[in-house]
Amino acid sequence: MSTEARLAVRKTYKLFIGGAFPRSESGRSYQVHSASGDFLANAALGSRKDVRDAVKAARAAVAKWSGATAYNRGQILYRVAEMLEGRRDQFVAEVSAAEGTAPEAAAGLVDAAIDRWVWYAGWADKIAQVHGGANPVAGPYFNLSAPEPTGVVGVVAPAGSSLLGLVSVVAPAIVTGNTVVVLASTDRPLPAVTLGEVLATSDLPGGVVNLLTGSVAEMAPWLAAHMDVNAIDLTGVTDPTLARELEAAAAENLKRVIRPSDPDWAADPGVSRMLSLLEIKTVWHPKGV
Repeated sequence: MSTEARLAVRKTYKLFIGGAFPRSESGRSYQVHSASGDFLANAALGSRKDVRDAVKAARAAVAKWSGATAYNRGQILYRVAEMLEGRRDQFVAEVSAAEGTAPEAAAGLVDAAIDRWVWYAGWADKIAQVHGGANPVAGPYFNLSAPEPTGVVGVVAPAGSSLLGLVSVVAPAIVTGNTVVVLASTDRPLPAVTLGEVLATSDLPGGVVNLLTGSVAEMAPWLAAHMDVNAIDLTGVTDPTLARELEAAAAENLKRVIRPSDPDWAADPGVSRMLSLLEIKTVWHPKGV
C-alpha cells in the first residue's frame, strides 16, 4: 500500500441558483477567513447579473411552490431539517470557525437552527387556520379571509448569526409559499453555502431558495430595486445609510420592507415574520336563500 500523501481535494464554493451551483458570471471570488483570521476558503463574489438570474429563478418557482398544499410544504421543510441533522458535525465546525465560538457553543447554535426549522415546518398547515377564517357580516353572504404568499422575497441575511439567524429569516419566508433570493453574510458565508447543498438534496423545488455570496453593499441595491421582487428583508444591513438607500429603492414598486432593529435569534420567533410576508385575500359569496 502506498504511503504517499493524498492530493488534497479542495472545495470550490459556488452560488446556489435555481437548484444548481453556478460560479459567479463575473468569474470573481474572494477570501473567507475565520473569526481568528485564518484562511478558510475562496467563495464566489456575486454580481448584478447573478442577482438578476436568482430573481428570475425565484419567480419561475413561485407558481409551483405556492400551489403546493400546505401539508406538502411542511413535509418538505421537515425533510430539510432531517438533512440538516445529518450534516450536523459539518455545520458545527463551520459555525465555530465563522463565529469564533467553542465547538460546544456552536453545537448549541446548530441544534437551535435545526429545531427552528422543524418549528416553522409545523406552521405550514396551521398559519391559515390561525390567521384566516370566516368574518361576521351583515347580510346573506359568506365572507372568508385567507392568507396568500407575497411572491418573491429578497433577504439580506444576518451578518453575525451565520446559521441560526439565516434559518430564522429563510424558513418563515418560504413556509407560506414565497420564494427567496438570499444575500449571505459577506464575512461568514460558508454555513449558507452548505445550507444550499442541503436544500439541493432535499425535496425543495429548484428556485425556491437562491443563495448568493459576495459583497452585500454591491448586490443589495440591485435586489432592492428589482421590479420583480415583491418584498425585501433588510435584517443583515448594518449600515444605516445603506439601509435608507435600499428602502428608497424598494419604494419604486411598493415592496414590503422588513427592517428589524436588533433581533434576538435565541428568543421565541413568534409568527410576525411569517405574517409580514403574507397578503390577505377576502372573498364574498352569497348564501343560498
